[in-house]
Amino acid sequence: MALAATAKADPVVLGAAETARTALLEVAEPDTVGDHLDATMLGERLAVHRFACTSSAYVGWEWTVSVTRASRQKVATVCESALVPGEGALLSPRWVPYADRLAPGDLRPSDVLPFQDDDPLLVQGFEATGEEDVDELGFVELGLGRRRVLSQEGRAAAAQRWYDGPNGPESDMAVRASARCSTCGYFLPMAGALRAAFGVCANEWSPADGRVVALGYGCGAHSETDVPAPRPIPVPEPLVDELSVEPL
Repeated sequence: MALAATAKADPVVLGAAETARTALLEVAEPDTVGDHLDATMLGERLAVHRFACTSSAYVGWEWTVSVTRASRQKVATVCESALVPGEGALLSPRWVPYADRLAPGDLRPSDVLPFQDDDPLLVQGFEATGEEDVDELGFVELGLGRRRVLSQEGRAAAAQRWYDGPNGPESDMAVRASARCSTCGYFLPMAGALRAAFGVCANEWSPADGRVVALGYGCGAHSETDVPAPRPIPVPEPLVDELSVEPL
């Protein structure tokens, strides 16, 4: 504080520790005002007294009381009191907006994400032009008609996330598999720009059933693989006993 360095020491306000404590005891929770720590000049005839806070809920915090006096007044007057964090005090985490606190997988049935008008992962979708042939191409063949669609950055982010995820070619399941999704009959290729790298698994026995999988992913439910067939056990020719007669 710049004023504290130049303010002249005032023995009246600096010596008003008991006045400050009395004011604190009127507002603080019982038995939470500890020892007097120090007094510091803040300005002309203005000082702040600090007291330790003994509450277990506010470890490292301090009570502060500012006192002053009028010119030629011989008694200090309390201005205000507060509970403030000291060095090493336990503080609440920095406030983070709701939209930034949510992580993938946190969304519950009753949750609604805030609208992002400038989402870099989306671009404007197809808009009707009034030309019948052009509009039919956009709505039917391209499957658009939405207000916004994935941008190039959005497609790249999704592709990287899927590639690095549990259904990518470097996952434990894929590394141990003997065949890849690209040769599996249950693999459904995706439409659009990601068709060359991803598809959807349609095998109910696969751990990736109904999920996006990379062409390089694989599992033990591949349509063209099977467990090794057991080796046949040689069986000798049967012996027929024609001399013995079974009793009737």
